[in-house]
This record gives sequence, C-alpha cells and structure tokens, in this order.
Amino acid sequence: MTMPTVLDLSSVAVRPEPGDNVAIVSRDLPAGTTLTSDAGEIVLRHGVLEGHRIVVDPVADGQALLSWSTPFARAHGDLVPGNYVCTPTSLAALRARGVDNLPDEHTATNEPLDPYRLDETTLHLGDQVALVERPRTFLGYPRENGTAGTRNHVVILGVTSRSAAFVTELARRMSEQPHPEFDGIVPVAHTEAGEDKRPNNLTFLLTALAGYLVHPNVGAVLVVDEARDAVRATDVVTFMEDSGYPPITVPHAFFTRTGGFTDDLAQAAQIVEPWVPVVAAQRRTEQPLSQLKVALQCGGSDAFSGITANPLAGAVGAEVIRHGGAAVLAETDELIGAEGYVLKNVRSVEAARKFLRTVESFKERVSWHGHTAEGNPSGGNVYRGLYNIVLKSVGAARKLDRDVRLDHVIDYGELLPGPGYTFMDSPGNDLESIAGQVASGCNLVFFTTGNGSITNFPFVPTLKFVTTSRRYELLKNEMDVDAGRYLEGTPMAELTAETFDLAVETASGARSAGENAGHSQVSIWRDWKQTRPREGIAISIDGRVTRPFDELPFDERDADLPGLPLLVSTHLPPPPDATTTFAMYEIDGRRSPEQLALVLPTSLCSGQIALRLADEAARQGWHQEKATRTVALPHTEGCGVTGGAAENTYARMMTSYLAHPNVRMALLLEHGCEKTHNDYFRARMVEDGLDPARFGWASIQRDGGIEAVSGRVREWFDETAAALGVLERVPSGLGDLTIALEARGDLSAETARAFAEVGGWVVTSGGSVILSRSGALIAEESFRLHAFGSTDTVEPTVAHGQRLRAPGWHVMRAPTTDWTETASGLGASGAQVLLTHVSDGTVSGQRLLPVVQVTADAATAERYGDDLDALLSGSSDHQARGLVDVLVSVASGEHVPRVFRTGDVGFQITRGLLGTSM
Repeated sequence: MTMPTVLDLSSVAVRPEPGDNVAIVSRDLPAGTTLTSDAGEIVLRHGVLEGHRIVVDPVADGQALLSWSTPFARAHGDLVPGNYVCTPTSLAALRARGVDNLPDEHTATNEPLDPYRLDETTLHLGDQVALVERPRTFLGYPRENGTAGTRNHVVILGVTSRSAAFVTELARRMSEQPHPEFDGIVPVAHTEAGEDKRPNNLTFLLTALAGYLVHPNVGAVLVVDEARDAVRATDVVTFMEDSGYPPITVPHAFFTRTGGFTDDLAQAAQIVEPWVPVVAAQRRTEQPLSQLKVALQCGGSDAFSGITANPLAGAVGAEVIRHGGAAVLAETDELIGAEGYVLKNVRSVEAARKFLRTVESFKERVSWHGHTAEGNPSGGNVYRGLYNIVLKSVGAARKLDRDVRLDHVIDYGELLPGPGYTFMDSPGNDLESIAGQVASGCNLVFFTTGNGSITNFPFVPTLKFVTTSRRYELLKNEMDVDAGRYLEGTPMAELTAETFDLAVETASGARSAGENAGHSQVSIWRDWKQTRPREGIAISIDGRVTRPFDELPFDERDADLPGLPLLVSTHLPPPPDATTTFAMYEIDGRRSPEQLALVLPTSLCSGQIALRLADEAARQGWHQEKATRTVALPHTEGCGVTGGAAENTYARMMTSYLAHPNVRMALLLEHGCEKTHNDYFRARMVEDGLDPARFGWASIQRDGGIEAVSGRVREWFDETAAALGVLERVPSGLGDLTIALEARGDLSAETARAFAEVGGWVVTSGGSVILSRSGALIAEESFRLHAFGSTDTVEPTVAHGQRLRAPGWHVMRAPTTDWTETASGLGASGAQVLLTHVSDGTVSGQRLLPVVQVTADAATAERYGDDLDALLSGSSDHQARGLVDVLVSVASGEHVPRVFRTGDVGFQITRGLLGTSM
C-alpha cells in the first residue's frame, strides 16, 4: 500500500503575496498529498498540475480568490484549503489536453472585467528611480543621429508583403558569403499592405517602417517596393518628413522592382554590395548606458511568469533606467485587469489618462470583431495555470518594477520621447508587439517565457528569461536566463545583478542564444477589417454581452458552404483531344502532379523552425526519394489572434493541407504554448474525418529545443519513408486534376475565353476548377459568359480553404484581394496547379501549390519574360491549347514553374473579416 505523500507547503507552493488566499504549486502533486504549514494540514482532493492554484484559506461562495492581492475569480461554492482552483475555461483546457482525475465541476468563475475608473485625486505622481552616480557604459556603434547600436546589420526592408519573397531571397543569396566583420545581411519581410487598397493599419505600418529606417542597429538599408503597391516607399518618406523623424544617416537606397525576379535581384545586389565594406569597417566604441533602450516582452507565459521572470526583467529594466536608459512595456490587452498596478506611480495625470484611453481603444477595436480581452490567454497559457486575462495581466505587469514610475505612453512604433519607463500600445501577439518596440528604438529585447518561446528579431538581440529551472534545462540551448533559480532560493537581487551584467555584455556584442540559433521573424501589427461597430458583430467592450458563434453574420464568419459544384446549364466544349494522356503519380487511388513531404507548423512561432527543418530534410534526403519535394508552410497565425471565425478559417486550412492530394506524408510541428497546439489539431482531424495516426507529431518545447526536435522529425520521416512504396507515374488525363484559375492585371476578352475553355475541358473530363470570388478572372463578363453561359454574378461554393465535396466548377470565398492569401486558400481547397494570367507585372509563387504564370500581353512578356512559364497568342482556341500544353507539362513533371527556380515563393493565411490581433 502506497503511503500518502507529506510535504511542507512552502516547499511546493508559493503565494504571490502574503495576503493571497490561493497558492501556486511548483510541481505536479497527486491526489491525497498532504501539505503541512503553521496553519495546519491541507489534503489535496485531486491531483494538481504544476503552475495551477489551490485554496490555502477558506473562501465562502461568491467571495474573491486573490493573487497579488488582486481578485481574479469568485468562489463557486464554499471552498476549503486543498480545493483545486478550476474555472470552466481551465477545466476545458485541461480535458482537451487529456488530463485525468479532474474535479467534476468548476470551483471558480472568472472575475468580470469592469472598466477601470481612475480616481485622479488619489493618483500618486511620484519620482523615478534615482540615477546612479557613476553610470556604466557598453561597447556600441555610434550613429550620426546621436543614437548607438548594439548590432550593425545591413537590412533589406520590404514596404509591403508583395516584396516579402524578394527581400528574403536577396538577403539569403547575399548571405551565402559569410561576413564575420559585421552582424550580417537580414531581411525584414512582413505580411502587410498586400491588397489593392490601402490598409486600415496604414499608420502602424508606416510608423514601423520609419522606425526601422532610423534604428541604431541598422548600418545600411535597402527599401524595396513595387510600382503597383498600395503603399510605396515614397509614402514612408513623406510620413517621416511630416512626423518629424530624424534623417536617415546610414547608406541607404530605394529600389522599385520593374523587371524579372532574377534580374531585379542582380540589380539590387549591385546596390547593396558596396555598402558591405563600409558597414564592416565600423567599430564598437564605448557608449553611455543611457543609449540602451530595452523592450520588455513576454510570450508562452505560465503561472510563474509573474513570480520569477517578469519581476526579474522589471528589476533589470529598473537598473537600465538608473543608468540613464529606457525600458518599454507593451501588450495593451495583457494589462487589462492590471490597470491599478500599472498606475501605482506615474509621472503625470495625462500619462495615466492616455494609458486608460489606450486600453479602452483596444477594447473597442476588438469588440468590432466580436471579441473581448477575455479571449487573450492562449490554450497554452490556460494549461499552464493562467486561467484568465486578469491573472495573465497582473503577472505581465510585474515587468514594471514596483519602484519604477510610468513616465510616457506612446502609440505603436512611435519613437521614444526620452529615457525612463514607457508604455507602448500594441497587441498581445508577441511578434507584432516586438516589431513596434523595435520601431520605437529599442536595441535590446528582454523576452520572458514560461514554456520556452524561441522567437527572435532579425536585427535586435533577444535575451530570453525562463520562469522555471526545469524548463530552462530542457531548452538551455535556446534560452539565456534561468529565472527559476528564484524558486530554488537565489535572491532576486543576485539574479538582477547577474542578468544586468549579461545585458551589458550582450549589448556590447556577446551573442544571445537566439542569435546562435540563427532564426528570426517579423510580424507588424496586422490589418483589421472592421472599422466601426456593426450589428450582429460588435459586442460591448466589457464582455457582458455574448453571442453564439453560429449567430454571427454568415459571410463575416467565413462559415463552411455545402462544397457542391456550380450547376452550369451551358454546353461545355469537349476537351481538345479525348485521347490526350500524361503521367502523374497515383497514391491511394488519387492522381497528383507531385508527392510531397510536408512539415506543417501549428502556429507562427514554429514557422521558421519548420522551414529550416524542411530545408534540412531536402538537403539530406530524409524522405528517401519517396517524395518529390519537402516543403514547410510558415505563417503568422495560431497564436496572438482572436478565436472564433479567424481560428476556424485557419484550422480548416491547416487540416485541408494535411489532406491535400499532393501531400504524401506530413508532420505537424508545434511550438508548445499556442492556442492551436498538436492536441488541438488531433481533435480537429477527427472532426474532419482524418486519421491522426497517419501523421507525425513533434514539439519544439516538449522535445527539448531545436536540435532535439530536429532529430525527432528526421526519425519520423526516415521511418515513414522506409515503409512507403516507390514513386511511380501512371497515365492520367485532365479529369484527374483539380486546378485553380486566376488573373492579375488587365485581361482581354479572348484570353478570358481561353481560360473558360480550359476550365470547361477539365470539368467535362471529370476534374475540378476553383476560382477566387475576389479575383480578376471571375470579374470578367466574357469569362463568366463562356464558362457558365451567363454574365450573372456567381456565388461561392466553398469557404476560404474548404475542401471540395464533389468535382466540377467551384468558387472559393476570399475575404481579401491579397494575392498570397488567395493562393494559399486555393491550395487548401485542393488545387494541384494554379494557372494565372498576369499583366504589367508578375505574382509570387506558393510554397506548396505550383503557380504557373502566363501572359498574352506583349509588353508584359518583354519585361517579365524570365518569370513567365508560357506566352499566349492568337485566337481564344489557340490560347486555350497553349494553356493546356503548359498545364500538362507541369502536371507531368516535365516543367518546373519558374517561381520554384527563382525562390519567389510565399505563404500567408487570411484572418478573414473578424480576426484581429490580441
């Protein structure tokens, strides 16, 4: 018989503050465990997970449960010491992750988020922490505008998402030759302003780009745009002039793409190459620590974030301020519920007012999309003990040290007004928030994490603070600071002194763990579609009004459609040659042009690692020639975004790619703390009729970091490939294909008819054709007339990224006109080849879906010929046969689309009409 465990309460649990009536357990405790303290014995009725809370003082029904002396929930029934604190949200999250032996019913309900009321008569207008008598220095790069950099990079900056593939490929090619004399050539590629109209987040975008152009870590910068962009480099320059930005003093140039991808790469490289020796010749010199500006950020938070890592980051930030520097807090929605703590000591009444106005503005914007701040905590946050936004916010606010005064409140990406402590408006999305802090001038990032977030910014070093020693040991190759030592008895003052020294060393050139890992990401605060309250969508900002998801407007929530083809009454022309055959692969009765090995990231945080693993798999042949290519689909979703409609669209697209006919084997790679983790997708697969056992599963955090997860992924591909048969092509026809047809730019009636004829041939043969509802092709009356026998408007048959239920003509709902988002949706719907006509420019390819570009425009052919896969001429019938020829050559593997050869590829998931950053 196993004797019950008896432990001292203080050895396995901690009250954040003495007056709290709940405590956080520091390790998993089984049911029956007895905890002793001066107040007596506590017997646990249920097993309690590490980071979760237990009642330590009696709490009557309806009374507040306290952490950091702040009510975060109300007792559901009379609670006694030893009760497991479980809200409906946390119980659901634990059950979704397969946790057993939980309470049958929740013991607490979340504290309502009442709007914070400021009593200005009691506001404490205090002093900032005192400056030290002898400020320290660091070795930095002096800039002519009076700032100093902690790094010295050449930056390739894309103005819009349309340049993302170009700046990424340019930086990659130019980095093939190592540059040990300076910190390297890096791209800033992002997802914004890719539509045909100016985005709602235009000011945020311009502010971010302007901040990067004058950032002290940038030794030279090339700004890239395209002539058809909705936002141009000239807009950035005008914005800087109108907003009083300092001049760009480092080598820089503006490059507008006017020709083929490869030719433009060569021209851009000729601009950048002379800068390299200039930047490399710069040397570090002693700089006052007042030039250090630290971004305070958290991600993958857990219950210990507010006890170890966040207070440590706040304490080191206070030391930076004492030496004349600056610290910047962000993530507006992750301070909702902690307003009183943030405003405990402020410089002025106006600073307090602006902070609260910023919070209310954020609530209002989110409410337009049908959400409240309660939706911020991710599934991973809840699983690790942050039951609701109040707990997450109070813990996050500990990055503001109790002795430090709030000096300034600024808008997203706005340049810092001076030294001291600043709050910057931003979403809780880590990458989007960091992008704004960097734009404001931060040249070092403190990133606190409970579960081991591994994000890094391209040209600003990141120091990552881990909340527990166990997690630090698991991920020590990717982490910098073990804040969990505080739980083991190391005084906070000792940790602060050590970490401050590390910060100065890093600012002086010592490489962070993230820099050694060699990956980075950029995501600017993403666009939002709703700009005002709308009946049926917007809810009250205090969260008191809720609405079932299925009652929201049908199109706005991008709900699934029947998936059945259009009923076309017109007589479709016969195929050009009924006997035409070509060779495609056949697997499980499905024909496909390719058989791919796919690494699918379950969130934005695992995207770049997925890409690295796919590249490594391709180089080393992990698929053992049982696949034609290895691909990854990095994106910006799965975390830091509202749930509901956007989450459903995203999850539908992910499972659709797993079921794509071109995919032979696929592995899902989670980061480990996202909303849409591996367990989430296992459940979605079952709902969608997919067998989870068919796929591989890996976790960066759970498997022990990048190196460990790489071995796990390789092992899975090795074992899976070894069990598969050899690839063989079999005779196939047009009826075995699912294709997408699209157009960008001007389109003649003859060419539109040619596309209609090709679509008709595929459908008549038994195949499927998918069109984008927002695309230029379906907008052409001549196309609709010849394809469908009428110029009437055609309604969607499938939602964005929804799989088809039957072959035929299909129209996909497309919430935006962004080309990359549209192509990604068409691929998820099952398109095996995307055939598009282009005019006066080209488009980017897609990582998985072959994008084939053709033109019938002579000027386009002359200027962009190297990027085109075929030229069309003659009658509509002649053009149609030319389209079939290139389609067959790609489907049979005889022709590789030009975008795959040049590297002009991307992938991006839409947030629809209701998604917004949180």
